[in-house]
Amino acid sequence: MSSSPQKASTAPLLAGIKVLDLASVGPAARCSRMLADYGAEVIKVGPTAKHGQAQIQPPYFSYGAGRGWQKMQINLKEQAGKDTFLRLSKTADVVIESFRPGVAARIGVGYEAVRAVNPGIVYCSVSGYGQDGPYKNWAGHDINYLALGGLLGCQGKREDGGPAIPGATVADSAGGGMQAVIAILAALLKKQTTGEGAWLDVSIADGVLSLTSLNIEQYLATGEEPKAGNTLLTGRYACYDVYECADGKWISVGAIENVFYRNLCRLLDCEALGDFQMDDAKQAEIRAAFAQAFQRKTRDVWVAELAPNDTCTAPVYGIAELVDDPQLLARHVFCEAEHEKRGVFRQVGPVLAGGNRLQPRLAVADRSTTQTDGILQSAGFEANEIAKLRSEGIVE
Repeated sequence: MSSSPQKASTAPLLAGIKVLDLASVGPAARCSRMLADYGAEVIKVGPTAKHGQAQIQPPYFSYGAGRGWQKMQINLKEQAGKDTFLRLSKTADVVIESFRPGVAARIGVGYEAVRAVNPGIVYCSVSGYGQDGPYKNWAGHDINYLALGGLLGCQGKREDGGPAIPGATVADSAGGGMQAVIAILAALLKKQTTGEGAWLDVSIADGVLSLTSLNIEQYLATGEEPKAGNTLLTGRYACYDVYECADGKWISVGAIENVFYRNLCRLLDCEALGDFQMDDAKQAEIRAAFAQAFQRKTRDVWVAELAPNDTCTAPVYGIAELVDDPQLLARHVFCEAEHEKRGVFRQVGPVLAGGNRLQPRLAVADRSTTQTDGILQSAGFEANEIAKLRSEGIVE
């Protein structure tokens, strides 16, 4: 009998790939989190404490608590710091930066400078709106990219009529971080066959467009503008909605295919409504009937009765519930980490396909801890060179 994929013992998919990451938080850090989970050697390069504006320090538990990352600090305001970074770049496969467009080049660590010492480098620039265009220098965060990319405009409404704010940083994680990972992996594959590197212009706003493309393409092809509540996937029909159960908890229904919808109607004792799934005139009646039916039992009872029977239903979890869900536990999506100052805690593990989910408790360092000497040594720096850089405040 073969073992399940996540239990198979294999070498990390990105073993031997070295990444220099100049970002502190946000989409670029999510990208390097995923690359590290696939086995890449990720070196987080931040500014020295005494020089320049300190980068944002996220909570100790965020971004997987920095598991699998190494960290060093370089003063890039000094020529010796730039030279140190470029020397490190000679041994790297990937460089990630998330400065505003043009900043990396201005301080001497942009694509052209790195390519001059490492022609095959895969250089990934992650920014809100991309390296060109009238918005390229706009500051922004997740909500801004979701707004411009149309996702917020298709959300359900708050009580004041405004769009609801999603409970996850969709733009940062999927629009930016995952887009960067995909682009980097594609560039590394090309490099294997051609030897050529690449400069990747990752725009988070562009990434959000790929996430909302079904709605955008509907409008471009038909002139019909999808909005909250007027399309199948934004709540137009009762078969794709959420309902409150007897205990005040909620259940999600996504019975798009007619066979699943009819199964749901039968199990809710609403079989008379089986012929009217997409009848706009009947939606209020169907919603009312479903709402009344779900009020007869608690959420978990309904899930137990409906979910195994081809109805496309699932519980609406709060975070405190999902961390003990039996399906997620069986998939080994959580792991334990032991922080040198904070102790032991659970965290989301390497959940993307191909990651190692069966790792022992992971030791994670405090974010103030650096591994500078070891990083420089592995890049060919001699002990006296490292000592000089430290004494001059170029590295920490």
